[in-house]
This record gives sequence, C-alpha cells and structure tokens, in this order.
Amino acid sequence: MSNNSDPTTNPGLSVVYQIRIKGHLGHQWTDWFEGLTITLEEDGDTLLTGPVVDQAALHGLLKKVRDLGMPLVSVSPLEHGPSTTLGTGQADQSDVK
Repeated sequence: MSNNSDPTTNPGLSVVYQIRIKGHLGHQWTDWFEGLTITLEEDGDTLLTGPVVDQAALHGLLKKVRDLGMPLVSVSPLEHGPSTTLGTGQADQSDVK
C-alpha cells in the first residue's frame, strides 16, 4: 500500500488553492465562496485563497467565478496537507477546463 500524499489518490487531503480574478470583489462574498480568504491586490485583482476538499469543489468555485462575470486570471495549488508544499506554478485560463 502506497503512502502517496497526492490529493487525487488520497481524497482525504484538501489542497490550498489561490484563485486570481480580475477586479475587486467585496468581503461580503466570503460566505458565497465557502470561507475562502478574499484579498484585494493593488493591481486591481482579487485573490481567493483557502482549502478545497476535491476537484468537484474546485469546479464549483470556478463556476461561481464564472457566474459573477469576472475574468479568471489563474488557479494555483499552493499546498496540500498540513505542511507539504506543491509549489506556486500558475495555470492560466487556457489551462482550466
């Protein structure tokens, strides 16, 4: 049995994602985005950051971004589990399916 900590093979681990959208989103949207931290950047972008339990939940969040009509800039996995770093490679909109 493998001890692999990959969230795609171990659904018990959530992954911390950073979703960047174009435009500022008010903090009143925190509940709608399931408790993700909303950070307003000086360049006019908004960062949504927090744990996402699985790919279905991630797709649900991306649908909410789409429903707002705000352009998606990037989706980046930051870490999974309590202390393991995945890296900060960014996926642009063409990488999100």
